[in-house]
Amino acid sequence: MNIFRFEHPQALYLLLLIPLLAFIHLYLARRRKKALEEFGNTELLNDLMPNVSFKRPTIKFYILLWAFITLIITIAGPQYGTKLETVKRKGIEIIVALDVSNSMMAQDIEPNRLERAKRAISRLIDKLQNDRVGLIVFAGEAFVQLPITTDYPSAKMFLNSIDTDIVSTQGTAIGAALQKGISSFTSQEDVNRAIIVITDGENHEDDPVAVAAAAAEKGIKVYTVGMGLPKGAPIPVKGGRSNDFMKDLNNNVVISKLDEETLQKIAITGNGAYIPANNIRNGINNLVDELSQLEKSELEAKVYTDYDDQFQYFAAFALLLIILEFLILERKNRRLKHINIFEVKQNKE
Repeated sequence: MNIFRFEHPQALYLLLLIPLLAFIHLYLARRRKKALEEFGNTELLNDLMPNVSFKRPTIKFYILLWAFITLIITIAGPQYGTKLETVKRKGIEIIVALDVSNSMMAQDIEPNRLERAKRAISRLIDKLQNDRVGLIVFAGEAFVQLPITTDYPSAKMFLNSIDTDIVSTQGTAIGAALQKGISSFTSQEDVNRAIIVITDGENHEDDPVAVAAAAAEKGIKVYTVGMGLPKGAPIPVKGGRSNDFMKDLNNNVVISKLDEETLQKIAITGNGAYIPANNIRNGINNLVDELSQLEKSELEAKVYTDYDDQFQYFAAFALLLIILEFLILERKNRRLKHINIFEVKQNKE
């Protein structure tokens, strides 16, 4: 399967000019029409200017607009990947386990715990080089969202699609997430591995400390990132009003609090480190620095190493449109204006 890409994707930002150009043309066309209406009766003016066309300038403009769009695509350099090769790179394997339980929607950190966690993961992925990364989502149970890969753009795409509805069983099973992470690494030996658990730490389902100990025995480091504040915050009701919060059986508002003690125990047992949410930017940077110090192993990855340029087809189409725009005259041709190829001649009997 070939892969499509742009060699210079930043050129596509020029496409933002298209709506502006269309708006300017529409505005000027309306001004011209209004000026003609103020000058006199439009039907009378049409009779006085039989060779003037009011439609052709618009047609010419939109042909040029499409030519401009095609030229932008040409400049962006469309390419097809044609050669898939297995390459070897030095790196480590990282599994990120993200808590998607309802408590992650608490807003004790802005805009909410889940969104802040996704931003942190995105920054982490941006800093990786040649490492394999996988995504696990968990609440009352854990699922693999993205198998371990070196395809960072796909990782960020899957990350953006994550919300609290992705796991139907509610709860916070950190132990299940760790167990799923342990089993999600590749079978390659002699590779340094790490699991990064991002959660508010309110575990109600299992014993994550014991699973972290099992991970450490396998040489897997376990890091925890605490999302939220110890004082806690209410959990908004999804789809409700801004002041609608989840309540318990006694109709009391549920306050979700960060359980730092549990997360610290998991990190210590897993030979990793704990990062609090109030220092997450520096914490992620420190985490990346610590991961980069781990010994790198040769990792195999399948990547496209050869691309065929496709810009010439777009360039030819743009040239065709420009020629077509040039051939269309703004004024009607005196000799051809009376010819109507759709007119049906009636035979006189």
